[in-house]
Amino acid sequence: MPPRKDADPSASVPCFYGAEMRYLREQAGLTLEQLAEGTYRGISLLSQIERGERSMPLDLALHVDKKLHTNGFFERRCEAAAKARRAGHAEYFADALEMEQRAETIEEWAPMLVPGLLQTPAYTRAVVRAAMPRATDEEVEEKVIARMSRTVIFDGPTPPKFWMVLDESLLRRRALPNEQMAELLEHIATVVRATYSIVQIIPETDVLHPYMMGTARNMTFSDSPPVVYTENLHSGQVIDYPALVKQYRESYDLLRAAALSPAASLSMIEKAAEDYRNGEHGSRLE
Repeated sequence: MPPRKDADPSASVPCFYGAEMRYLREQAGLTLEQLAEGTYRGISLLSQIERGERSMPLDLALHVDKKLHTNGFFERRCEAAAKARRAGHAEYFADALEMEQRAETIEEWAPMLVPGLLQTPAYTRAVVRAAMPRATDEEVEEKVIARMSRTVIFDGPTPPKFWMVLDESLLRRRALPNEQMAELLEHIATVVRATYSIVQIIPETDVLHPYMMGTARNMTFSDSPPVVYTENLHSGQVIDYPALVKQYRESYDLLRAAALSPAASLSMIEKAAEDYRNGEHGSRLE
């Protein structure tokens, strides 16, 4: 049996919260199975909470307080822990963020923006500033730091297998000065090579393709069913209904089939970066 993974209470609010729950549960002489009795939440979720990997839903906090006789402690602290985990991120992204950190595979379709896991600080800063023109510099930097911190998932012993499909317009849309655009595209190529990820480009010559509406991120896990995360300007949604997840899966597979090969796509990205470096960026990249 692998050694038990204990949360370091000093690492973060969620880790403190999870360590306290484990301590109180063990003091009460309860197993995870016994603590889960009377709630529809699974044992795996309680285990992840104790390790500081997931935030606690309010209904579960109420249940745990009742079961452990903790006088509302977990109810009072669950929102603070959730806020700590999503610091710098939109509230609606909190669940997707937690899932991203334990996903086995992440497959993303990005028609308008470079995916967060591939962004540079300069690109993130420009995107946040465009979306939040009234934000203070401190608010913008908080979001930049939060987004950059997500890339730690590639540093673990079992990083997720990452596959993304990008629209060609992302390469030629001058979101930054030439030098920074070159850095962005070079960064994408570097991440792809270093993490053995796969990138494909949908050419702009393909006016119609199987996934013309919306964005999507498909995620699979070792211990739970797959989900899809979709996002709009001010909202996001995790979809776990199996029939709908299957439909998104089929649409994504059709999109990949319509895209350029990974090798051709990576070459296009690197050529675009070179063009920006040389000041040869035109209205269209060949």
